[in-house]
Amino acid sequence: MKKEFKMSQSRFDELQKELNYLKTTRSDEVAEMIKVARGFGDLSENSEYDEAKNEQGKLYSRIGELENVLTHAVIIEEADMPTDQVTIGSTVTVTAVGNGTSRSFKIVGSQEADAMHGIISEDSPFGKSLMGHREGDTVTVTAPAGEIKYRIDKIERS
Repeated sequence: MKKEFKMSQSRFDELQKELNYLKTTRSDEVAEMIKVARGFGDLSENSEYDEAKNEQGKLYSRIGELENVLTHAVIIEEADMPTDQVTIGSTVTVTAVGNGTSRSFKIVGSQEADAMHGIISEDSPFGKSLMGHREGDTVTVTAPAGEIKYRIDKIERS
């Protein structure tokens, strides 16, 4: 079974735009880098050529990754999601049981996550623990430091 990549329409469009850029403009730039580097002579001791070929490898790898993600993308319509439970598109305010620390997180598909900015994937351990729960529920998250309990204080749609 192939993995599905859940995402918003806007994220899908961003990835499609990036793929088009990589296949056209960036591909041409890398081909030109290789052409110029070949002109420097002996390829066995040509660091510019090695660098250009490495860049080409990274480019092809990213193109392959994007094609896979876009092929298996599932567009999530946030408007169709229930508003009384945690789903993709929810902004959830939780309080750590025990120390009382509150924090808000937006739940998104795996291709949109940015944990440093409080945007977490529904595939992450924290996201999985929250999914489907309602305000007032207490959830347990298994973290490297052990199990942590959180109370869901508020669920919002942005």
